[in-house]
Amino acid sequence: MQLTNRQVADLPRALRAGRADTRPVTTTDAPDASTRRDGPGLRRAVTGPLLFLFVLGDVLGAGVYALVGELGAEAGGAIWLPLLVALGMALLTAASYAELVTKYPRAGGSAVFAQRAFGSPLVSFLVGFCMLAAGVTSAAGLALAFGGDYLGVFLDVPPVPTALVFLALVAALNARGIQESLRANVVMTVVELSGLVLVVVLGAIVLGRGEGDPGRVLELPAGTSWGAAVLGGALIAFYSFVGFETSANLAEEVTDVRRVYPRALFGALLAAGLVYLLVGLVAPAVVAPEDLAASSGPLLEVVRAAGGVPLELFSVVALVAVANGALLTMIMASRLAYGMSQEGLLPPVLGRVLPRRRTPWVAIVVTTVVAMVLAATGELVDLASTVVLLLLFVFLSTNVAVLVLRRDRVEHAHFRAWTPLPVLAVLTCLVLLSQQEARHWALAGVLLAVGLVLHLATRRASRAGHPGPKSQKSE
Repeated sequence: MQLTNRQVADLPRALRAGRADTRPVTTTDAPDASTRRDGPGLRRAVTGPLLFLFVLGDVLGAGVYALVGELGAEAGGAIWLPLLVALGMALLTAASYAELVTKYPRAGGSAVFAQRAFGSPLVSFLVGFCMLAAGVTSAAGLALAFGGDYLGVFLDVPPVPTALVFLALVAALNARGIQESLRANVVMTVVELSGLVLVVVLGAIVLGRGEGDPGRVLELPAGTSWGAAVLGGALIAFYSFVGFETSANLAEEVTDVRRVYPRALFGALLAAGLVYLLVGLVAPAVVAPEDLAASSGPLLEVVRAAGGVPLELFSVVALVAVANGALLTMIMASRLAYGMSQEGLLPPVLGRVLPRRRTPWVAIVVTTVVAMVLAATGELVDLASTVVLLLLFVFLSTNVAVLVLRRDRVEHAHFRAWTPLPVLAVLTCLVLLSQQEARHWALAGVLLAVGLVLHLATRRASRAGHPGPKSQKSE
């Protein structure tokens, strides 16, 4: 789950819109945002190829580098099947985003879609806070992945202390001011994709030598049914596909958004799904699923089995993918917390910034501490599942919103999802939610309860004459 500074800036604005505007919406928003009621709009400089690479980079992320082993434990050698099911589920929700983004090309994403549909500032806040909580939880899981077997190629260190040090270093970089761009995202995408393609090629070489066991791709863990393996595995695999939803925040900057956005969105998801499917077929055929499950760097085992490629090289690729994912996620979380404080949705102390760097140091510290606590007390698979749970609420809101907003007519042409698709998407969200274990619900509940308490306390303080800051504060 990765956002650029441009996207993060849009999220608080979306939440602000949700808080201020509770009227039923009948919009005549045109696709061109070059002029706006409040001044010049954003430059439409994001072309189809750039948007495709942006979505692909967000979806590829670092999850698959760490979770193939967890999928092996859940689905045995049939890793490819939960990945395929998760891709189908992601495409269903992507259809809802394609409709809403092209229908409301100036909207700021899931939070403002919820506000347009339901007219509830509280629902809009909860949707935004789910994204914030998912970001912090995802960073904790990535920190644990960073301290696992990929780093173990270079250093023999315990994973949890390493994860805490890693998060502290990420916070230090975050506080200095991290300026990412679409060009940087292209570089990151190339690094991540090259590592996955390397795994597929090396796996094919191993199988071409007559080694491995292709028959394992149809084997399940002992005592596990196909239904249980697919649903349990899809819950984990879905984590590898999240990230596409952040592209909604680029709507104002995409050239010919009605035509370009759906093509780039679906194309990137299908491309990522193809790569994942090949990895899911090759990995268990080359390495026994139980060996994949026993490793926190499962794809490293494929490279080791193939030979001929230095383990250090692939480990560097994997560590770059994990580190970039964690860094961008924590940038998103801290800026979103800062923006929500500026809008009076969270305590104003989160809005304090460093005087020279102009970075939200309190928000960085708070989100980092929360991520550290999660990394020290959680397991990678539990953190990944909790991220999925939180985002499922966001997706559930968006899929219902697209149906509710069908009564809202706009003057311009836009993508329209076939009505059964958002209905099926709602059902898939509910099915995945039903597969979550009690501890995942408990963790997500605690995070949301904390956010809700902070939100209500902030609103009460504001009503008492202590409003949140309207502009940046420095210390």
